[in-house]
Amino acid sequence: MRRLRRIKIIATLGPKTLNPASLRQLIEAGVDVFRLNMSHGGRDAIRDRVAMIRAIERDLDRPIGILADLQGPKLRVASFAGGKVELAKGATFTLDSNPAPGDAKRVHLPHPEILSSLEPGHRVLLDDGKLAMTVVKATPKKTTLRVDIGGALSDRKGVSLPDTIIPVSAMTEKDRGDLDAALEAGVDWIAVSFVQRPDDLAEVRKVARGRALVMAKIEKPQAIARLDEIMEASDALMVARGDLGVEMPMEKVPGLQKRITREARRLGKPVVIATQMLESMITSPVPTRAETSDVATAVFEGADAVMLSAESAVGQYPIEAVAMMNRIANEVESDPLFRAIIDNQRADHESTGSDAIAAAARAIADTLDLKAIIALTASGSTGLRVARERSQSPVIALTPSIDTARRLALAWGVHAVTTEDFTDQEEMVTRACAIATHEGFASPGDRIMIVAGVPFGSQGATNMVRIAFIPKH
Repeated sequence: MRRLRRIKIIATLGPKTLNPASLRQLIEAGVDVFRLNMSHGGRDAIRDRVAMIRAIERDLDRPIGILADLQGPKLRVASFAGGKVELAKGATFTLDSNPAPGDAKRVHLPHPEILSSLEPGHRVLLDDGKLAMTVVKATPKKTTLRVDIGGALSDRKGVSLPDTIIPVSAMTEKDRGDLDAALEAGVDWIAVSFVQRPDDLAEVRKVARGRALVMAKIEKPQAIARLDEIMEASDALMVARGDLGVEMPMEKVPGLQKRITREARRLGKPVVIATQMLESMITSPVPTRAETSDVATAVFEGADAVMLSAESAVGQYPIEAVAMMNRIANEVESDPLFRAIIDNQRADHESTGSDAIAAAARAIADTLDLKAIIALTASGSTGLRVARERSQSPVIALTPSIDTARRLALAWGVHAVTTEDFTDQEEMVTRACAIATHEGFASPGDRIMIVAGVPFGSQGATNMVRIAFIPKH
């Protein structure tokens, strides 16, 4: 299961892939992390899906990451008397607190927190942005809108509010139950939807208590406004381009993707590019040229992972979609321009000993063309620091914790291996050389580098670099 590819692949599980045979095929095709969409399935389903993945993991003897993606608040209009209405441009339409079925003049909005937050001039988008309106008058019970882009509006369509900060938690009661179930089942990452402020991550982190790491989904303009704070409060970022492209002008999303990717790399936090990457492969065995270029762009940017959603959950060609993403990534990473682009995006380092050691390790490994960098890491922080450097040499993270190994399945270029703690430096060198050889990254006579913190077992103290020769027998 040694991967030459550095960027990781996340695949969403769904009806097409929720069986052991498909899981194995997906992993063999290139999946490193599985995403569980918590919008579908209850507590028993979560437990069963995690158990299924762990069984395949044990069989393949490779750590596999699991990402539980919380649904977040679903803001929707209520129902219409006739099922749907047609709204013309320039017409007046009302969202109100009246639970009676709607018509072409009004509809119930069962979210009083929205009605009390809207102000004149705010934009209201309906049905994934297909209809656009502007608030003309707002009261806590009723909001009058001008229709800017009309069309058909039917029951239970979604509401997006790009200009409005909604005073609700990113966590619903369903999310709290799903979070407890996911943590009990043993997932590795929790993705938080509807993030508007850093406080939205605090509740998840408090409940998780380190049992899983927290990923902020960047999908709202309000999150962009407080991006630096949100990035500091999270363990990883997801650029959820679908929803982001609904609430913001689409032409701004590519630039935001680059900004978030580079800033996350500067902070040493994994970043995932998601949504519509190979969308046409839901129904087609091959992607469009534009989709191929889109995936390639994420690889060139140095993102930690790219994600498939409906392509692998409900699509007709889930294995082919993963295999295609794997081929695109491998091709980009072997391109002569790839290394120059990755190196030019390297950010300034923080003034810490651990960051200085990681930067020095990358420089030495690149200069000497070492076969691998071996990072000893208990919590995963050393592995992430070394991964941030985007070295030419592959990174093997040695950890006594299977939880850490699974979390590092998301990190760029990291091949995680679980092993017992070391007692002294000589044992460290001997075992590191043996593992690098056994995992297929080096051969007798090659040189590797070992990055560690001494004394062994102390977290956050990366303070040693050592070059070792793999002995010939």
